[in-house]
Amino acid sequence: MKTIHKMLFTTAVASLGVVACKTDKKPEEKVQAIVLENMDTSVQPTDDFFRYVNGSWVDKTEIPADETSWGGFNQLRKTTTKDVLAILNKAIEEGNFEKIKDAEGNEIDSDQEKAVNYYETIMDTVARNNAGKAPLQPFLQKIEEIKDLNDVQTYITNMAPYGGGGFYGFGVFNDLKNSSMNAGYMGAGGLGLSRDYYVDEKVKDKLEKYQVFVAKMLQEFGDDEATAKKNAATIVAFEKSLAEPMMTKEERRDTRKMYNPMTIAELAELAPVIDWEAHLKGIGVENIEKVIVTDPKYFKAMNEVLKNAPIEDVKLVLRWNAINNSLGLLSTDLEKANWEFYSKEMRGAKQQKPRNERALANLNGAIGEALGKLYVDEKFPPEAKQKAKEMIDNVMLGFEKRIAQLPWMSAETKEKALEKLSKLTVKIAYPDKWKDYTTLQVKGLEQGGTYFDNAVNVRKWNFEKDIAKLGKEVDRTEWGMSPQTVNAYFNPVNNEIVFPAAILQPPFYNYKADEAVNYGGIGAVIGHEISHSFDDSGARFDGDGNLKNWWTEEDSEKFKEAGSKLIKQFSDIVAIDSMNLNGEFTLGENIGDLGGVQAAYEGLQIFLEKNGRPENIDGYTPEQRFFLSWATIWRTKVRDEALKNQIMTDPHAPGKYRAYMPLKNVDAFYEAFDVKEGDNMYLKPEDRVRIW
Repeated sequence: MKTIHKMLFTTAVASLGVVACKTDKKPEEKVQAIVLENMDTSVQPTDDFFRYVNGSWVDKTEIPADETSWGGFNQLRKTTTKDVLAILNKAIEEGNFEKIKDAEGNEIDSDQEKAVNYYETIMDTVARNNAGKAPLQPFLQKIEEIKDLNDVQTYITNMAPYGGGGFYGFGVFNDLKNSSMNAGYMGAGGLGLSRDYYVDEKVKDKLEKYQVFVAKMLQEFGDDEATAKKNAATIVAFEKSLAEPMMTKEERRDTRKMYNPMTIAELAELAPVIDWEAHLKGIGVENIEKVIVTDPKYFKAMNEVLKNAPIEDVKLVLRWNAINNSLGLLSTDLEKANWEFYSKEMRGAKQQKPRNERALANLNGAIGEALGKLYVDEKFPPEAKQKAKEMIDNVMLGFEKRIAQLPWMSAETKEKALEKLSKLTVKIAYPDKWKDYTTLQVKGLEQGGTYFDNAVNVRKWNFEKDIAKLGKEVDRTEWGMSPQTVNAYFNPVNNEIVFPAAILQPPFYNYKADEAVNYGGIGAVIGHEISHSFDDSGARFDGDGNLKNWWTEEDSEKFKEAGSKLIKQFSDIVAIDSMNLNGEFTLGENIGDLGGVQAAYEGLQIFLEKNGRPENIDGYTPEQRFFLSWATIWRTKVRDEALKNQIMTDPHAPGKYRAYMPLKNVDAFYEAFDVKEGDNMYLKPEDRVRIW
């Protein structure tokens, strides 16, 4: 689960799935609640709950060659991809798209046709291979013409609408302390790897292999072997000098540290090597009083790096940024080379996904809502929204009940917490107001469209739309994910939780399955997203989405103390090759899981009180089925390299640990499975973490 932030902050949600409810089925048709064949009952649930629930599945399951991990989420994503591709191919075959008119009355392609156009240009590998590296050459030529730092600034300014040139970038997002208004943010540019790979000796081998990859790609773009190796070493050293002063991933979880409003004069004092007024004016930003700098320490260090580096070194890094950011848009051999490093080397992938699946993923990332209309029409009837809403309402009531009964929190803070919960917005399935792509040009093959040009047009369109929002009121109807995304998210500045249609389908939710299983699956995911509003990061925002402290000092200390205990529980786990989990980095997601399970369990009890208690199924009580379902959705197998990469870069703990670690802190789990002292799943009551 994640928390969504825009360009500079990103907290994401977990991924779970649910499917459209169909009303033409007979209600007596039931599906198996728990798949017994996946369990390993030779072990005790009180000793190894993950193995008890998923052991046989783990033993018989092979990770597909084109995946780096495999589990319930992956399976649902694969199924959803198949469904969306079928819808897309049907649309292509029928070609029956309505024509719409723009503001001037000109006839233009509909959003759905633009989605098809984008997809078909990705799939046209003949044209892509014929073009080769040529589409990128005009950008590389601009870098070649750079003579000094003034030219560097001009290049970065000119590149801003096309994805950025490097070192720094401007974006528009809710003002963290006035969340109803959009503000401007200045953040660090991207690097070829995440920060830790440059500074952590444990992964030194990956940095060395990255340097080999850089050299290989430079050769593809004209360097001889010796020059490519020399240039690659310069680039990696330069990137390392930028990575070291950056905030750590743990520091970035504290949004307060990223809120540093500055006047342009103050920014110029921090990093005088850049003419910030000229840059902002060049990207279309004028009359801005303040810009929010997300990482002042980085900008101060960047200033020194740029001031002292030879201009040829700066050009090398800009050249590499342009190449690396475009590899996937060019010929198939370059696309594959990109995959071989970032997926095969870094995450242990064995085989590329099929071309149509890769194309669909890129389409979803670019103009997902244009395709989402087709998906929703085919797969998600309106009545499915109401079915999901009923469960969300019960889980919300469960969370409310838990807040009201918290023994460690004062009445003053409880009142503020309940107020925040009451203001939480829930978005289900698909937007009430779809994104308007009218002004976006996406040319089809017949119009001479290419993947590279269409991708550039999308980047430029998104940038200009963002700039136009600056200083204006936030449109809280916008979604951060398309309906066909198997995921969910919490957005702290809007105080909203969002569940796209694709997550509302089996195996995580099935209207024919018993409610205990549904509450343990999607219900706990719903609870997880609600809990993000109250995790160590989300709890810094009030009910209106503003970065504002609503805690008493004493309650804040108790909350921090409970979080510290949860950090230790996860950090004590050695996952692979002496690599421990990072409890501090994953704290928000772990609070989300713990709070989500607790709230969903309360929601199930509310449901049972209203509708009556069902019989045992397969010998399991409703409470046992609830916890079995939770562990089932986190069944996961993962390749070693992917696991190492996840520990380094992902704020979520690996699925195996999410399946059982929260339960060790849940009293109801002890009651359901009669967990006693001496069992591996046992924690003393005083050692159990009790937050929400």
